[in-house]
Amino acid sequence: MTVWEISFAPQISWTLIGAGAGIAALLTLYSIFQRLPGALLRGAALALVLLILANPSLLEEQRDPLPDIVAVVVDRSASQTMDGRADVTNQVAAALKDKLGRFEDLDVRTMQVDSSAGEGTNLFAAVDRALKDTPRAQIAGVLLITDGEVHDAPPDTQDLGFDAPVHVLITGRKDEKDRKLTIEKAPRFGIVGESVTIAARVDDFGGTKSGPSLVTLSVRVDGKPVTTRRILTGIPQDIDINITHGGQNVIELSVEAADDELTLVNNSAVIVTNGIRDRLRVLLVSGEPHAGERTWRDLLKADPSVDLVHFTILRPPEKQDGTPINELSLIPFPTRELFSTKLDDFDLVIFDRYKLRNVLPMMYLGNIARFVEKGGALLTATGPSFATPFSLFRSPLSAVLPSQPTGDIIIRGFKPTLTLAGHRHPVTAGLPGAGRNLAAEPTWGRWFRLIDTRQVSGEALMAGPDGRPLLVLDRVEKGRVAQLMSDHAWLWKRGFEGGGPQGELLRRLAHWLMKEPDLEEEVLSATISSSGMQITRRTMADTVDAVTVTAPSGATQSVTLAPAGEGLWTATIPVSEMGLYTLKDTTLNAVATAGPLNPKEFMDVRATEALLAPVMAATGGGAFWVREGANAVPDFRRVGRARNRAGRNWAGLVKNERSLVRAVSQTALLKPLIALLLLLGALLMGWRREAR
Repeated sequence: MTVWEISFAPQISWTLIGAGAGIAALLTLYSIFQRLPGALLRGAALALVLLILANPSLLEEQRDPLPDIVAVVVDRSASQTMDGRADVTNQVAAALKDKLGRFEDLDVRTMQVDSSAGEGTNLFAAVDRALKDTPRAQIAGVLLITDGEVHDAPPDTQDLGFDAPVHVLITGRKDEKDRKLTIEKAPRFGIVGESVTIAARVDDFGGTKSGPSLVTLSVRVDGKPVTTRRILTGIPQDIDINITHGGQNVIELSVEAADDELTLVNNSAVIVTNGIRDRLRVLLVSGEPHAGERTWRDLLKADPSVDLVHFTILRPPEKQDGTPINELSLIPFPTRELFSTKLDDFDLVIFDRYKLRNVLPMMYLGNIARFVEKGGALLTATGPSFATPFSLFRSPLSAVLPSQPTGDIIIRGFKPTLTLAGHRHPVTAGLPGAGRNLAAEPTWGRWFRLIDTRQVSGEALMAGPDGRPLLVLDRVEKGRVAQLMSDHAWLWKRGFEGGGPQGELLRRLAHWLMKEPDLEEEVLSATISSSGMQITRRTMADTVDAVTVTAPSGATQSVTLAPAGEGLWTATIPVSEMGLYTLKDTTLNAVATAGPLNPKEFMDVRATEALLAPVMAATGGGAFWVREGANAVPDFRRVGRARNRAGRNWAGLVKNERSLVRAVSQTALLKPLIALLLLLGALLMGWRREAR
């Protein structure tokens, strides 16, 4: 394409040329007014002088026209998958390709956008990516194929950075109906054993019904049904949920479906509340002073979440030395208060080398057995007295103790070893120095005393000489019991022969007794990362069942786990949906969340033009409901910048008429000789006219 233009390269400044033109005009007008002969010819000569000073030239430019850019952004977010919107989107995208392809001067750039990051639908970020290397003066328009639920529309249209229309092709239907559950308040933490209050509201959008109505709300915690209640729509409701365990409590609220509603995805919401224990109350009773007595005290006092009550029996009833009672500085043992009226206030009771000596009546020991059966925890660290007639096993506690003394005491050096169950159980699995398998010898130091017992229930995790039980754990109805058949654990703390993980072992043991979720032996769990969902099954069994995984959409798949170490089975599967995944096998349930628990994408899934209305109004774009009528996809026109940019069934694309200059040639319009001849000719004609 060739373009001709006249350009000027003045010999002097334009200011002087302008001043000269003014003076020349005044002189010429004066001469005409005075009827002086040759006035016009002299004016022409002055104009010619000024023209010569302006130095005009003719420019010839060879230009290549540049195409205008149209950005087409296709919304592939989760809300676009419902009610046939995905098919409509594909049809509209194909229609645009056909209609825009008819314009040879358009460069169409298409971007696909999803909401996998969980931060909503960000179409304008895609517009920026599509146009990042494009001069803003070449942009003809932006076309958005979407349901209108866009979460990054700029609040200030100046932020767009271009002057071109933004047209919106809406794939949904007008006046859609939907029911939505909104969590208005949810605590992040709760005290175990107490309740938290969640504020929820249910709204019905669309339809002709007005006023609140009753709907059914269901509550599940960790995948298990908890309660169902009737609530009114449009009114916030407080729901109390009991926190039953420490760690994550996944609370899922769901509301029944409405008639003809758009989707069920936003009929549920998930809250994760971390259960924390206010204070763990531990009662430690030491039967007599000994070298390892402070081991338990130091361990429990080091934990700031533990309230410890510790009594050591220094003066048993059989001890008679003649000292009057009123001269003894000893605290009377508060048996009735601790073992009758306030026993249920404790989480764990520990007997350390205790023996029957009429300090605690049998009735109170029976109270402890019932305390365990109702959900309490008991730990006995035995000493030589356990093998004698004064053994705790010869009390009502025998009903909950998993090991029966044989009467023998093994006194010789031995290294505690982990049993097969010990390598699998989280209390002892992976203890430093234990060795990786049964064949490996532990590297920790020796103990020198073991109370021989016959195991009648429970699981032996550690063994002494000849495989005799050393550490036995058991579940008794709702409670838990642990027995340590030696009083030499303190040797590890003192570093004898290199010591051992005494602190870690006793810490895990105490936390298992107090039902910490991280130390459960039968656990199904899942975490979601960029690589997918990692499923972990911890078990004491030799095999595990397949796990059924249910996606947020309701789709299910069966996953077979592979062994990943003693007691561990794992698998990794891809994750393509946001929201709550539920997992279950024949005995256990688990949940995992991908992205935000309540994605912004599903806050409101009804099609709308309201969110993009300010952008369309500022740029002159239009909204087109492509399901309304047979020819709802608009026609396209090329329009000037100052013209209307959208109509009832058409959308305008700005014609920018930009080009790239390939070659330029310049030709002076007034050659010096020609200019001189013209000037002389004008002057001679003026003189001749004056001479008449």
